[in-house]
Amino acid sequence: MELRHLRYFVAVAEEGHVTRAAERLGMQQPPLSQQIRALEREVGVQLFRRKPRGMEMTAAGRAFLEDARAILTHVDHAFAATRRTARGEQGRIAVGFTSSAPFHPFVPRVIRLFRDGFPLVSMAFEESGTTELVDALRNEKLDAAFIRSGAPQSSGLAVHHLLDEEMLAALPAAHPLARSASKPLTLAALSDEAFILYRRPVGPGLYDAIISACREAGFSPIVGQEAPRILSTLNLVAAGLGISIVPASLTRMQMDGVVYRRLKSDRKFVAPLSLAVRWSEPSASVRRFVDLARATAKTFRAERP
Repeated sequence: MELRHLRYFVAVAEEGHVTRAAERLGMQQPPLSQQIRALEREVGVQLFRRKPRGMEMTAAGRAFLEDARAILTHVDHAFAATRRTARGEQGRIAVGFTSSAPFHPFVPRVIRLFRDGFPLVSMAFEESGTTELVDALRNEKLDAAFIRSGAPQSSGLAVHHLLDEEMLAALPAAHPLARSASKPLTLAALSDEAFILYRRPVGPGLYDAIISACREAGFSPIVGQEAPRILSTLNLVAAGLGISIVPASLTRMQMDGVVYRRLKSDRKFVAPLSLAVRWSEPSASVRRFVDLARATAKTFRAERP
């Protein structure tokens, strides 16, 4: 038995007439009659009573009709779901992000736009450090990840640069340098301060960028504390244990006891925001997510020249 036999049977049952069913199916009446008789032989029961002016279902035919419709509906749904998945309109995507990424308004915007545009794609989220996110991508536990640094080409990952974010100094509110918040600070003015940094194994991108910028300013920073999460650095700053350098989007935290100062540097001192995926990503949903993120980044940059 093939699916077409079920479709033939349902058409005849609904039309109650072979000729009308044949017209509906776009075929001739004699072949359709032959297919219905062949179906009855295969099932082993009479499904229709032949009458001069049509076809009448038997009790067995009525029972078979209910199941035949259910089978065809299930198959049609399966075909539709398969096509939607192939187009990236249905499926599942697991997205990771560093602890600082969600504070940038760009990231929730991308997620919201993707949810609105592809409501049949379920999304799962994971927050972790860049190193853990890269490992999760390689091990196929994540499909995409917003990270703050690049990844080596040999890692098997494609890293799409999206945005650059200004870096700010985070100072205890009672710190003397916190009083003139309207004037940018030079990095050299922080040379004698104890720095509180996000642990390098977790966030190598930001850590290395800060160390490099300080050395270009003529000093090696004194690292007093290393925090497991970037938000922890602000808690330690608020406690007066030192100063930190953080992406500007963290000012959305409005944490008591912390004052943010802009930095004056001879070079562009920024925190990059990138989206990493596997090079050989077969999922259409992931490809759509990457395309949306890149297009949204272009719009976002145009809105904030």
